[in-house]
Amino acid sequence: MLKIRIQGTLRDIDWFKRLMKRNEEIEVQEVSEPFPNKGTDRYFRAYAEVERKRNR
Repeated sequence: MLKIRIQGTLRDIDWFKRLMKRNEEIEVQEVSEPFPNKGTDRYFRAYAEVERKRNR
């Protein structure tokens, strides 16, 4: 399992979350809600847990 920190604008985080879910090689276990970064109101962070899909 990989634990990934995603950082960017809310729009960028949403785009990357959709991209990960469409990827056929990984299974997205969980993606957190975005948290605001300190010192800025533009950038946020979210955390994702992903696993490699097993052979079908």
